[in-house]
Amino acid sequence: MRINRLTQENELDINNQEQNKGKLTHFNEAGEAHMVDVHAKDDTYRVAKACGTIKVNDAVYKAVSTGTAKKGDVLAVARIAGIMGAKNNSMLIPLCHAIAMTKCDVEFELDEKNSSITAICTTACVGKTGVEMEAMTGVSVALLTIYDMCKALDRGMEIGQIHLLEKSGGKSGHYVAVHN
Repeated sequence: MRINRLTQENELDINNQEQNKGKLTHFNEAGEAHMVDVHAKDDTYRVAKACGTIKVNDAVYKAVSTGTAKKGDVLAVARIAGIMGAKNNSMLIPLCHAIAMTKCDVEFELDEKNSSITAICTTACVGKTGVEMEAMTGVSVALLTIYDMCKALDRGMEIGQIHLLEKSGGKSGHYVAVHN
């Protein structure tokens, strides 16, 4: 009666999900890490937007902003790398579900005054779990690619401030970050 046992386990898991709202869900009752069972959740349209910034020296900023870096169009390569990073998120973060994304967009904002580049990644899917991790992974990989392509000009570049800007869809609803 393996099927009945699985059904009972799934019913228990669903009940535990309701009882454990606000608690860490990637740990079972024994404290062991596990992938959350999302089969009972409704498919909904989910969108997430994340960003992060890399601070660079003047030489890197000039090379990136003018498209004159020796390795080529840094932002074009970083955009593709960010998209690939988002698509491969579940291969990097052990307990994330593989997501069939319906959208992934990576944009950049250049700030000459602060000699910095901000990457913004927007991801979307129709599914049982959100795409926040995909958006943050996309940002991280895009920024790491900028570092990789420009390290000959500046080994002191600083990547930081990676965070979720907004997410919508799913049971938890709409979230918008409040940053000062």
